[in-house]
Amino acid sequence: MDMELYVKSFHELTLDELYDILKLRIQVFVVEQNCPYPDADDRDQSALHVFLKDKEGIQAYLRIMDRGVESEYVSIGRVIAVKRRCGLGTKILAAGMEAAVRRFHAEAIYLEAQTYACGLYEKAGFRRCSPEFLLDGIPHVRMIKNVSPDYAAKE
Repeated sequence: MDMELYVKSFHELTLDELYDILKLRIQVFVVEQNCPYPDADDRDQSALHVFLKDKEGIQAYLRIMDRGVESEYVSIGRVIAVKRRCGLGTKILAAGMEAAVRRFHAEAIYLEAQTYACGLYEKAGFRRCSPEFLLDGIPHVRMIKNVSPDYAAKE
């Protein structure tokens, strides 16, 4: 099934895309994980929204924030793949890292990973840089990946 990659600022999103993104994030992070938390955190307006979409809708998503929005580094968050363990997480993460370098000239990329998903990020070259901590009741670890300036050209 063919998927198209989109990288859009908040104001470039259509209303339908924004609705689908929020619906997906709520379904996974609030409903499936039974974790009431403030998903609408006033950071979406500053973020780049990266998603893979096919005829059935958005299949994978993440957002990227420039330095100073969430951390001192360019950061990736809200990583979701509708179907798990089939490579979508790896694809969206690679697209997000490339966009972070191209759009924000990232030299390092930061994220706060749910502990169970650390393997995905470690395979992509992230390393743990904190002990485990609870965020909204879910175990997380801080992770970082240093990237060379020509990373995007190589991918």
